[in-house]
Amino acid sequence: MERRTTEPRPGWQRTVEEQGLVYPLTRYPDGSLRPYWDESAYYVFSLEEVEALEETVEELHRMCLDAADHIVREDRLADLGITDPRVADAVTESWRRRAELPSLYGRFDLRHDGTGPARLLEYNADTPTSLVEAAGPQWFWMEERFPGADQWNSLHERLVAAWKRQAALLPPGSPLYFAHSSADELGEDLMTVAYLRETAEQAGLATEWISMEDIGWDRLSGRFVDKRLRFIRSLFKLYPWEWLTTDRFAGHLLDTLDNGGGTGSTLWIEPAWKMLLSNKALLAILWELFPGHPNLLPAYLDGPRELAATTGYVAKPLLGREGAGVTVHAPGTDPVPREEPCCYQELAPLPAFDGNHVVLGAWVVEDEAAGLGIRESSGLVTDEYARFLPHVIL
Repeated sequence: MERRTTEPRPGWQRTVEEQGLVYPLTRYPDGSLRPYWDESAYYVFSLEEVEALEETVEELHRMCLDAADHIVREDRLADLGITDPRVADAVTESWRRRAELPSLYGRFDLRHDGTGPARLLEYNADTPTSLVEAAGPQWFWMEERFPGADQWNSLHERLVAAWKRQAALLPPGSPLYFAHSSADELGEDLMTVAYLRETAEQAGLATEWISMEDIGWDRLSGRFVDKRLRFIRSLFKLYPWEWLTTDRFAGHLLDTLDNGGGTGSTLWIEPAWKMLLSNKALLAILWELFPGHPNLLPAYLDGPRELAATTGYVAKPLLGREGAGVTVHAPGTDPVPREEPCCYQELAPLPAFDGNHVVLGAWVVEDEAAGLGIRESSGLVTDEYARFLPHVIL
């Protein structure tokens, strides 16, 4: 693993925009615009490194599924903050019927510097983004700059293949709706959902487009409907389950949730059981089940324990995106009380390459490793000001 600098391609901004990346620049608090897509540098891996990372990712995915099964079997959903009995029942039933429910993709965020085992920072299993730039623009960048080289990137092909396999699980005679929130100001969610809809159409599925805010409830039929009052029988949403289960339509959602048994009216993708994996409490339960595993960091739910005095720790809210609410605590400092439930994970500072802190985003499609996206940040927390850099296997 090596970082190399290079000259960006002339007209790179227009190029990546035409390839689907609608926000190649990030606006900073001072009003300046700086590249989000950053091809002034790139990362190089050997084939052996990538093969080892693929094995690590698939093992981590299996361990996460084992942890999810443990949470359900031991009735530990309250550790995830899932205390509403109806929501807990829905998640439990969804997990039991998971073979009948389409589940598409997820992203592992890993700490890795190329010298030791990759360590899991978190699993984005419900609403992961940065997919478009990983699947498309960085592949086209490689083809232009390094013709004949390779990349850890089979995302597009695997997504299309996954939709083809899962087509039989979808309600027949009805389109698959794709939804995001119209409150998405940057366009990231819109871009991601549009790309996933494209992969579904390439798989031969009939699709429709809708915003979450335009989903209606028909009282007469007791169904979710679109703006033309057509029943929504299946829907992919880039919208967190914790929002779905707490908004004003939550009761209707739970009443009509199709968990694969055929008794409900709406099949939601990702399924409700993804709430077991998209919660930071998973990190602590993994450490409990697999203590000392080389790809895990010590993590706890009841406080930082020995981490406060030894390695330091990172406090992570159980739910959140792009580093929101994450705090870093150096060793020897007094633990800082947090009002909201947190996961306390060992502080493992991101490796710095030329002063840039890097995190690897390793993708899985269904149950297989599928690709890599790399983000850099100026600080220890990968936040909304992170930059995306391409990679190549040489």
